[in-house]
Amino acid sequence: MNALALRQSVIEWLDDNYHFGDAATLIKNDEMSFMDGGILDSLGFVQLCLFLEKKYAMKIDRKSLSRENFDSLGKIVRYVGGHKDYKGNA
Repeated sequence: MNALALRQSVIEWLDDNYHFGDAATLIKNDEMSFMDGGILDSLGFVQLCLFLEKKYAMKIDRKSLSRENFDSLGKIVRYVGGHKDYKGNA
């Protein structure tokens, strides 16, 4: 799975779980903060991380569970794509 497919899976998850209709149009750019932009609250942030763990068969350690790694599409793509367990085939 490439970065574009990973990005798309997050957008689809947002659409499926938060009923935005089209999260891709709501997210202005890949570095837009999900929390500051009102896209996710703290519970949604945790749910997103659980989704990523399940979908990509990876374990996110507590130290990495932060806005610095998961608060935008760009941050998610960089973190998940560089994770030691990521195989890119989900």
